[in-house]
Amino acid sequence: MSDWKPKRFWKQAAVAEMAEGYTVELDGRQVRTPAKEPLLLPTRALAEAIAAEWDAQEKEVDPTSMPYTRTANAAIDKVRIQHGEVADMLAAYGDSDLLCYRADSPAELTERQALSWDPVLDWAAETLGARLLPVQGVMHQAQPASAIETLTRQVHALNPFQLAAFHDLVSLSGSLVLGFAAALNWREADEIWQISRLDETWQEEQWGPDEEARALAALKRVAFLHAKAVYDIST
Repeated sequence: MSDWKPKRFWKQAAVAEMAEGYTVELDGRQVRTPAKEPLLLPTRALAEAIAAEWDAQEKEVDPTSMPYTRTANAAIDKVRIQHGEVADMLAAYGDSDLLCYRADSPAELTERQALSWDPVLDWAAETLGARLLPVQGVMHQAQPASAIETLTRQVHALNPFQLAAFHDLVSLSGSLVLGFAAALNWREADEIWQISRLDETWQEEQWGPDEEARALAALKRVAFLHAKAVYDIST
């Protein structure tokens, strides 16, 4: 396998305003995505975050150190041209939302789920206009069609950059409702992440920590918080 990495060839990364929005230029040349599309961004804040990543590169370019750039590339090269399909895929989480599947025992776990998850479902009913219903067990039970339709419309309303970030908020938490809760500032993003980890935290308390699982969870937490940051500066 080749160890070749692209070299830094520019002296300065800068934000440029355009008729369509904002972009990032390297010594006056517009950055393009892997699919060779112009890097057109909806907000100056997102462009500034991406420019800072390019400026931070040293002799070699390390794509793993450029999460804002990667998310913007995904929004332009993938989400923008498959917006409807991505929105439908994420909206489908609502019909099997993590928050709706409750343990039937032990009592301590069921109480903890109710205390943590019921307030989010109540918030969704009030703020999003969609009431999802909790059930016991893991067998799928369809949610009210009207609630899913309402949530689906709101997912489709997101712009490609919001939707790219929202994808990670939902897929990492396993919950459409928690994705909206993070995006719309129901609570701090880190608290929402911990709410999504309730079952895993319970298992760890009963059986002890699994270091490999902890390491993976830490990476997912970083990705979740990054997705929230991208969402916030993409509007």
